[in-house]
Amino acid sequence: MEIKIKAIHFDITERLHSFIEKKAARLEKKFERATQLEVTLKVVKPETAKNKETQLHLYMPGGDVHAERVCDTFEEGVQECIEALLKQIERLKEKNK
Repeated sequence: MEIKIKAIHFDITERLHSFIEKKAARLEKKFERATQLEVTLKVVKPETAKNKETQLHLYMPGGDVHAERVCDTFEEGVQECIEALLKQIERLKEKNK
């Protein structure tokens, strides 16, 4: 699965990049046929709480899934989005059975 990461209004650290790849591996285990994960990280309003916007869009055959969260840290946002995508994948699998 290809992972594309876009950082808007800041430079992404290697640590955050590794964290995203590690968490994305969970998605790939759950749904091997996923083709691409697009991650968009954006600092919305500097100097305020909950100013990190995280969007994940997973492209896969049979339908794409998307999750979006605003949190205090990007790590927290990525974790919550991954959980939301996993739930959506489960629902799609149930629906297709």
